[in-house]
Amino acid sequence: MKSNRNRQQQTRLVGRKGQFSLNVVRLGLPRLHFADLYHSLLTLSWPRFLILIWLSYTVTNSLFALAYLAGGDCIANARPGSFNDAFFFSVQTMATIGYGAMYPRTDYANTIVSIQALFGLWGVAMITGLAFARFSRPTARVIFSRVAIIAPFNGVPTLMYRTANQRFNQILEAQQRATLIRDEVTLEGELMRRFYDLPLMRSQSPVFALTWTVMHAIDENSPLYKLTAKDLVEQQAEIVITLTGLDETVSQTIHARHSFVASEILWDMQFVDIISRKPDGKRVVDYTQFHEVKPVESKF
Repeated sequence: MKSNRNRQQQTRLVGRKGQFSLNVVRLGLPRLHFADLYHSLLTLSWPRFLILIWLSYTVTNSLFALAYLAGGDCIANARPGSFNDAFFFSVQTMATIGYGAMYPRTDYANTIVSIQALFGLWGVAMITGLAFARFSRPTARVIFSRVAIIAPFNGVPTLMYRTANQRFNQILEAQQRATLIRDEVTLEGELMRRFYDLPLMRSQSPVFALTWTVMHAIDENSPLYKLTAKDLVEQQAEIVITLTGLDETVSQTIHARHSFVASEILWDMQFVDIISRKPDGKRVVDYTQFHEVKPVESKF
């Protein structure tokens, strides 16, 4: 069983862009919980959200147009039996445009107009609230290096990866946490996915504005102690990174996630230096070299 599992391509728990459970198939759960509709609408992608709004708008006006047609010739200046005229009259009513060319002329039509006006106010309020909630959600623009490396640092094998803030502001009180996830077999022969915290040399930064190289010393207390690249592949190891901090612009907490699978952890490599100084003393950060690595001269 182990050999078959090792031959399969390793799947991620956390995607490259921070998405969670992309490779998890959940059975026995409904795809849409109507009791949690608000959360579902907030988590929809923008294209799907806009398509849903457009479909809802079209279907709603079509239903009201059919209601107007059911009342016979109840709309002044509208062609009798014309769905198009009834539909556009519905659009004008829902949007409170009031051009005046078409207007209700029967009690039945006025009743439908009253219902639609109330429905339109409610719908506009709901869509406005959802759009504002989606726009106002704090998001992080943090990049992680494509690979992590294991190289000597002060004579100790050290796991390292890079992070950087893409925005021209600061993330205050930034904190990072690294977790090793790997497969283990218990004494009873049961396969389990175990989680181990990786203590970082510096897990907090009061001001995260440029770059941050995060390090974990692989000593006797490290879950990675004495493991090889082959061991990480066999154990389907994945290192999950989480970052939290306070965005100074919106004064809200932001989150970012990333992960490194075994094939993205390079041994005996080091990151290319990307920070230099200009003659006037200003620091220069070359993000074009952010993901670049090179071999180390000495090995451990």
